[in-house]
Amino acid sequence: MRGKSLAAMLVAAALLAFPSGGQAQNYPDRPVKILIAFSPAGAIDILGRLIAEKLSQKWGQQVVVENRPGGSGNIGAAAAAASPADGYTLHFGAQTLGTNVTLSPTAAFHPIASFEPIMLVGTALEVFMVSNETPYKSVKEVIDYAKANPGKLNYGSVGIGTSAHLATVLFCDVVGVNIQHVPYSQMAQTYTDIFSGRTQVYFTTAGGSLPHIKSGKIRALAVNGPSRSKLLPELPTLKELGVDMQDESSWYGFFAPKGTPKAVIDKVSRDLQEVIDMPDMRERELALGYRFIGGSPQRLADHLKAEIVKWEGLAKKGAFGDIAKK
Repeated sequence: MRGKSLAAMLVAAALLAFPSGGQAQNYPDRPVKILIAFSPAGAIDILGRLIAEKLSQKWGQQVVVENRPGGSGNIGAAAAAASPADGYTLHFGAQTLGTNVTLSPTAAFHPIASFEPIMLVGTALEVFMVSNETPYKSVKEVIDYAKANPGKLNYGSVGIGTSAHLATVLFCDVVGVNIQHVPYSQMAQTYTDIFSGRTQVYFTTAGGSLPHIKSGKIRALAVNGPSRSKLLPELPTLKELGVDMQDESSWYGFFAPKGTPKAVIDKVSRDLQEVIDMPDMRERELALGYRFIGGSPQRLADHLKAEIVKWEGLAKKGAFGDIAKK
């Protein structure tokens, strides 16, 4: 009898030791929500919806994207962090998770303490552009003018911590110039002022800008990243021009609330890798200006930590002016 009791206890202990395995085996058995902390139609939203569609097909469950914009990404991220840690609410986060620790800190969550990393999905092609109303035909001409006339050039973005803001701050730090930030509340107004020449410089992801570049409404001068883009093969990389900004500032990764079972995290990570490796997704990657990365949850964890350190360092150097002193 004692032997049977001991055997039963050992079986029970084994089941308790591996609860997440069964959870992952059946996951997902109901709809999954992906929270995105930005408005629809942006680069991260477009990519998030493509991935959601593929996951839905793969899992045989509805995968729904919910946009929660506001607070430079903090509102949506806080909502995701506060969700049940069961894998049924995922957060498709952006570079603001690495910058807001410095630029827009909040008590609602911390990107490391409040999330389990799943995968660094990729980055977005960034294009350095100027208004057609300016005389600049090269990045060097922009740099030369900015050095000779500190603070006289300005650049647009749709807010603090967004791709255009961060890319230009990093650019200014690398080349040693001062270009004034003009934040807008709406993308449409940003483009209106660039077309008119009221805003001179725009350095942001290719997604929304590509039609304007192709139509000649904006003058593109260079791209950022490790190599030239097949989308705009005539443009040199900034690194070719002696401006080494390392990798793109705009990145996108999947996270889950802290405490989500490891087996669920691993399953989502594996399935995401399969999704971004699909031939038609690789075609979209090229057409939309993304650079897929993939890899393990640890890779995203390391990337996030490095991003936090990078932007904290820039803030300490004064690259953000008074923003980081609030």
